[in-house]
Amino acid sequence: MPDEVTTTLQRVAAGLPGGGESRPGQVEMAGAVASAVIGRRNLVVQAGTGTGKSLAYLVPAALSGERIVVATATKALQDQLADKDLPMVAAATDNDLTFAVLKGRSNYVCRQRVSEIGGVGGQLTLATGSADPPDADDSLTPGADTDTSDPATIADQVRSLVRWAEDTTTGDRAELPFEPHFRAWAMVSTTARECPGAFRCPSGRDCFAEDARARAAEADIVVVNTHLYGAHLASGGAVLPEHQVVVFDEAHEVEDVMTDSLGLEVGPGRFRALATAARPVLGDDDGASRAVEAVADLADVLHRVLRPWSGRRVPHGDLSDGSDTDGSGGGIATDVGGVGSGTDGTDGGSDGGGENEPAGLDLGLAPLPRAPRPTPKLASKARTARAAPTGVGSDPDLATLLALATGRVGRLVDHLRRAEREAGDTGAPADRSRRDRVLLAAGHLAADLARLALLGTEEVAWVEDSSRAPALRVSPIDVGPILSEQLWGSVTGILTSATIPIGLVERLGMPSSATDTLDVGSPFDYRAHSLLYVAKSLPDRRSPEAEPALHDELETLISAAGGRTLALFTSWRAMRAAVEALSDRLPFPLLSQSDLPKPALVEAFRSDESACLFATLGFWQGVDVPGRTLSLVTIDRIPFPRPDDPVLEARRELAGPGAFGAVDLPRAGTLLAQGAGRLIRSTSDRGVVAVLDSRLATARYRGALLARVPPMKRTLDRDEVLEFLTDIAAG
Repeated sequence: MPDEVTTTLQRVAAGLPGGGESRPGQVEMAGAVASAVIGRRNLVVQAGTGTGKSLAYLVPAALSGERIVVATATKALQDQLADKDLPMVAAATDNDLTFAVLKGRSNYVCRQRVSEIGGVGGQLTLATGSADPPDADDSLTPGADTDTSDPATIADQVRSLVRWAEDTTTGDRAELPFEPHFRAWAMVSTTARECPGAFRCPSGRDCFAEDARARAAEADIVVVNTHLYGAHLASGGAVLPEHQVVVFDEAHEVEDVMTDSLGLEVGPGRFRALATAARPVLGDDDGASRAVEAVADLADVLHRVLRPWSGRRVPHGDLSDGSDTDGSGGGIATDVGGVGSGTDGTDGGSDGGGENEPAGLDLGLAPLPRAPRPTPKLASKARTARAAPTGVGSDPDLATLLALATGRVGRLVDHLRRAEREAGDTGAPADRSRRDRVLLAAGHLAADLARLALLGTEEVAWVEDSSRAPALRVSPIDVGPILSEQLWGSVTGILTSATIPIGLVERLGMPSSATDTLDVGSPFDYRAHSLLYVAKSLPDRRSPEAEPALHDELETLISAAGGRTLALFTSWRAMRAAVEALSDRLPFPLLSQSDLPKPALVEAFRSDESACLFATLGFWQGVDVPGRTLSLVTIDRIPFPRPDDPVLEARRELAGPGAFGAVDLPRAGTLLAQGAGRLIRSTSDRGVVAVLDSRLATARYRGALLARVPPMKRTLDRDEVLEFLTDIAAG
């Protein structure tokens, strides 16, 4: 296959604009990928900017005869693969290559939910909060618990979505002509936590998500989001079709994505959504109504109890009060794939009473009384260093509240099961579908609550502080053992990125005896075309005079460059301060990340050669602006991770005295390289990367960081930099 790979790669390259360029690194990488697939060996490839790494893995993938999944961290790369690269590769091969893009279920409109909404006439109205908030892992829509949108506006959007659902051939949200509010989209979509599957859904034969899965099952190459691949692993392999090889492009993101995907999240929105969905299913029965409202009541209490924990780790002892968590309060089934009768064949607390709740708590809607704080079963450094927050007013503490939630959700499950038994086979298919969705959502929530009480020392819990309500999250501290057990033994992995983090192979649990590494470099002449400038003369970034000096340095550099600057910042505060300080001092258009969505902002920057773009961490990667529009990239400080990041804090404790070198330095080096990589995007590009942090010139660890950035000529001389920028601006 290696010879065939080379000739096919040449045919594909010949079809590129200008006939393509000679890229020895691309040929070397393609041959290595082919050998890895044939030999069933994992391969990790660092392929610098300009290598053309997507074709270097797609061509051997197309010729391999294997089913291959390609996982990417960004939608932009997904679109490039599906709309540009894969069609070119298919045209250059003679083996009828097929490919498909598969997304998470919540990305597709649900025909069953559309049918339940009914027509698109003027009678449709929605009260605020009547739609499920987005999944905890739904990156499509922000702000579930901070929404104040007009219900009439949401209703209008739902009508538009229903009309669109009648005409679309894919049901893919990405094809919508407008961006719907999350509540509107939630009314016409479903999630993996709710969907009962094609066989139990009245619309299962016409399901867009199932159609997409069917196409993926028949395709030779399936393109997915890395988060979806994580969900596949978390589900035990139930999401994606069987495959022999997985390619992780943008491999520097894999560890973080897997850390997120292999965990769980429990927030107020899940209780609120469950109650909202259960009300119409259970009707007016008094006991069932009380059980529903008892679950709904938990949302606001959980919000208040979690708020003092925001941004902080939660010791395991603060998650469990030591009581029975196996569902005795209501027969909770943690096997969410088949929610059925109670564990003892009874209805548990089906009358809505509170006899199974923790001592001192009842099922009524009165304010929940504070229970005594439990004695933690596990000690942790976080616990001893910082006292656990207490409840607010009459609220219980977190452990007691979670025990209460376990009982209440279990009791609601019992009512849903009773309704299912009473309906039997005589109920309408639509009613059964609604009930199945609610049962599944309740079962997933029950399983997550049970898991919270049984966390091991290899997991970390914390409360995420975001624009939504606070949410309790759990992640594995080290994803390596999980990936080693669930992935690498059965699937060959090809990992590639312009920057491969130090120690990635070990942290991902890849077996060293079956894993090869390769660095094919970059075709760009960095030393001739670029400078890496470190502003050694600037004050220490932690000193009071550092920020004004940084703004002066920015003004001088940007003026010499004639605008044409991407100014990267490690915090929103620093970015906003720079915008405020320089907007009146610079004669160039100054765009800020606060102004527009990312795609529109990049396009505005690209279309005005003199413009400057000030942005934060979201722009350190995935921004491709070749040509004279971008001649200067500035970085305000070395991008070390936050010291109080809960997951990294746990990893530092695990690493011990070598934590800085094992945890912080590799992450900073990777991000620094990604930021610097925004500058040279084509063979003709020229420019300067300016790091405005003197530590990169003086600290003992500077060598480890400098080794990660592209091989630019380095200088501490600002006059040399100004002369170089002026020459570029003169053209």
